[in-house]
Amino acid sequence: MKALITGGAGFIGSNVADGLLEKNYDVVIVDDLSNGKKENIPERAKFYKCDIRDKEIYDIFQSEKPDIVIHNAAQVSVRVSVENPLMDADINIMGGLNVINACNETKIKKIIFASSGGTVYGEQEYFPADENHPKNPISPYGVAKLATENYLYYFYKTSGLKYISLRYANIYGPRQDPYGEAGVVAIFSRRILEGKNPIINGDGLQTRDYVYVGDAVDANIKAIESSFVGPVNIGTGKETSVIELFKLLKQISGKDDIKEVHGPAKEGEQRRSQLSYRLAREVLGWHPEVSIEEGLRLTYEWFKNH
Repeated sequence: MKALITGGAGFIGSNVADGLLEKNYDVVIVDDLSNGKKENIPERAKFYKCDIRDKEIYDIFQSEKPDIVIHNAAQVSVRVSVENPLMDADINIMGGLNVINACNETKIKKIIFASSGGTVYGEQEYFPADENHPKNPISPYGVAKLATENYLYYFYKTSGLKYISLRYANIYGPRQDPYGEAGVVAIFSRRILEGKNPIINGDGLQTRDYVYVGDAVDANIKAIESSFVGPVNIGTGKETSVIELFKLLKQISGKDDIKEVHGPAKEGEQRRSQLSYRLAREVLGWHPEVSIEEGLRLTYEWFKNH
């Protein structure tokens, strides 16, 4: 079976590519390398440098004829989306629609979309959020993810294009970018390794549901094999605060001189996020396997060695 991964040179996409190659899939990667890195691309994968907004995407789909498309390519920063909502919409909505339309025209069997349970629900009304939780995104990034899900539903209803939207919690792990705004685990790991104190925004009591990237890879593989259509949360059902995260990484590092330093709170930052994975267990047979302690240890060791 052949899988085409948009954004396959990025953090999650490249890990998914590795996982699929281990399962003997043929893997094709499409990435413009604006966020992704060439060194993340597995040797056995075929690579096309292409922006998802380009018409060339149709030629690639026609030429490669993949069975499955995993759509990960995106403008990945919530903060950048707030600063420049037009650019975010151009990449994440128009680019996403271009990919979905190409899937439809070339009769792809299924598309798996990297959505965001951390942003589409907005400030949660109940915990943990299930897939029926009200959708009130408070960032253009979340708005774009939800818009793409709605386009997927439209194409499924009108053309029969099957899809699963994986509503990810906060994914962390090896290859996450430690220099951007995204990825507190990567940013903290880098600063600790450099002997610097990580900066905790505000009181540090804001929480996220952290999922190790290996578990996200497993969710993609199970989504390919599932007959389910629709959105599915990929979370752990557990909240971890930024302070807890800092303390765990400090303990893993063994660096007692690292101090807890607080900076100003980020305006508009979501306070809490926690996702139920009950539906994922029912329809995908998926559940998180890597604990936050083990995942942080694996991630810190990776950054230490790279």
